[in-house]
Amino acid sequence: MTLPIVLITGQLLTDAVWQPLLDAWAGRDVIVADNRSDDSIEGFAQRLLDNAPPKFVLIAHAMGGFVAFEVMRRAPERVAKLVLISTLASADGPAQTARRQGYIDLVESGRFDQVVEERIPILFPEEKRGDARLLGIARRMAADTGADTFLAQQRAIMARIDSRPRLGEIAVPVLLIWGERDGITSRAHHDEIAEAIPGARLEVVPGAGHLPTVETPEVVVPLLTDFIDR
Repeated sequence: MTLPIVLITGQLLTDAVWQPLLDAWAGRDVIVADNRSDDSIEGFAQRLLDNAPPKFVLIAHAMGGFVAFEVMRRAPERVAKLVLISTLASADGPAQTARRQGYIDLVESGRFDQVVEERIPILFPEEKRGDARLLGIARRMAADTGADTFLAQQRAIMARIDSRPRLGEIAVPVLLIWGERDGITSRAHHDEIAEAIPGARLEVVPGAGHLPTVETPEVVVPLLTDFIDR
């Protein structure tokens, strides 16, 4: 029997980032976790656990990865398999904190619409920054998120702990997916996680940026389906 699947994504992102998976898995038990109602990683993780089945496959993207690490600390016995996409395990460094503070300053000065425009160069490779479909998805997700929710997500991200010390305790099958043109997370971030979790596997998606689920679904959907069903 196929286990239920829980999806959790990050800041300025909505269910739309999962649409290719939701379409492909229409007959499966898939839950998209709430990434809007809390202002701490711990809160997001507990809400996910409160609303998830007793045992599930967890697929986490970006900020969702931070939540996934907290889920694994709180209730590792409930997660059968773990997928981590475009994420990292460390806490913010000075450069990341400065970038996030810049976004907060934009919002607090009434320029929330500029946040997604500032992020487009790090979300997508240069050759995709004129892609009307991808830009439309990114802008629509940002608008649907809204300024208040974005600020709460930023507070959660900036206050998160370093998850690296306990990565070795993760004892379920783990798949990492990273787009080789991601401007937010690096190959080194994913190698660090893959090397710390026993048996973890990293798949690099050529040509993809930070949103491989919508940029290259023809690669990502089969990868995930195979990992879950294997």
